[in-house]
Amino acid sequence: MIRLTQILVATDFSDASQVALEYGRALARTFGASLHVLHVMENPFLRPTPGDPYVLKAAAVRHLTEPITDDDRAALHAVATLETSDNPAGEIVKFAAGHDIGLIVMGTHGRTAMSRLLMGSVAEKVVRTAPCPVLTVCHPEHEFVVNDTNTHAGGLS
Repeated sequence: MIRLTQILVATDFSDASQVALEYGRALARTFGASLHVLHVMENPFLRPTPGDPYVLKAAAVRHLTEPITDDDRAALHAVATLETSDNPAGEIVKFAAGHDIGLIVMGTHGRTAMSRLLMGSVAEKVVRTAPCPVLTVCHPEHEFVVNDTNTHAGGLS
């Protein structure tokens, strides 16, 4: 039996990532695992950037650490990490491999096939190359459980 001891939530600060953090937090509590929260920011030194790179990095650190509560730090040994890379998917996979991560949780934007083809999908690349299972969470969440009030004696309405 494999024991889940390390969970990674990869975040891009989107609504979907916030939902992924909720899932990661709940799973870490359920399994008694440590929680890692990772954001990979693009390398500002290789591209012209309208803002000061140091200010951008400080803002990323703030966005990364704010959602982690004192309870997360105490009960889940939560750690926030900021990495800089031009390959977010590769950096997430590298982090997972280097920290013995047993599960990656990340939000997905649910792009269409055409936009994935043109832009690529970080979540898709992570799913294909990760050294462990990956749970992708879409936002807004869709309910898959049928409410009892929608059923009749003869079946679903």
